[in-house]
Amino acid sequence: MLKLLQELKTGKVLLSDGAMGTQLHQRGLPVGTCPESWNLFHPDDVQAVSAAYVAAGSDIVETNTLGGTRIKLAHFGLADQVAEINRKSAQLARRAAGDDHYVFASVGSTGEFMEPLGSRTEREMIEVFAEQMKALAAGGVDALCIETQIALDEALAAVKAAKENTDLPVVVTLTFDKTAAGEFRTVMGVSPEQMVDKLAAAGADVLGSNCGQGPARMVELCRKLRPLTDLPLMFQANAGLPVVENGQTVFKATPEEMAEGAAQFRAAGANIIGGCCGTTPAHIAAMRKVIPA
Repeated sequence: MLKLLQELKTGKVLLSDGAMGTQLHQRGLPVGTCPESWNLFHPDDVQAVSAAYVAAGSDIVETNTLGGTRIKLAHFGLADQVAEINRKSAQLARRAAGDDHYVFASVGSTGEFMEPLGSRTEREMIEVFAEQMKALAAGGVDALCIETQIALDEALAAVKAAKENTDLPVVVTLTFDKTAAGEFRTVMGVSPEQMVDKLAAAGADVLGSNCGQGPARMVELCRKLRPLTDLPLMFQANAGLPVVENGQTVFKATPEEMAEGAAQFRAAGANIIGGCCGTTPAHIAAMRKVIPA
């Protein structure tokens, strides 16, 4: 199998997977329970989610480690199990993916701020990410996907951790909103131009966006980003915007709507296309029909 970056250079468009958390909830993960703990206590369910995405046509599956840093796991009393939780998740994803599909390590934000807004130093944040990334690399992932980021300094610390401690390709996706003025910004005010300028210089191999938006609005972002960089771009939109029905958060975009979005992403120059919150294997199967295998 070609190395990831080599394959992207050929012009191949890769299909990623969909949501992990919502799929685990459907399998019984209680609200408020640490999703990453299921890597240890319900490994068959975690592996089955990835296997379902592979069966639906995904070229890439992500690990169940979005909240796998020591900082996040500490909220559940699991800070001393960082290495085991992350390594196990990588192994589960690899078993589902086999040797002919890619495994991306999901590395989410810590939920804390760096100095001067918060108390975390740059070196401390780098060490937190490095601990997680080394375990994921030991588990056999093909790339590190630093995702759902909103702060540029934290994303840069994660890239630095990746470059200092692994030789894996680094994907970085930020979560953008569209302002009343029609501009894309993260909650912390990061613009697409700033993302490209700073993260490309730091060594990111793939850039893009995930979460926060349905496909229609995220396609607009793809069209804005494509002229700004020659790097491959990755987009994982939600299955529409969330709505609350009967006390439950649901995402109502149909598989056909997500497939239409995938076709638009492809036309706009995206290199990796997948789904985020609310995206199911059925959505991915529909998207596969418009992204040639």
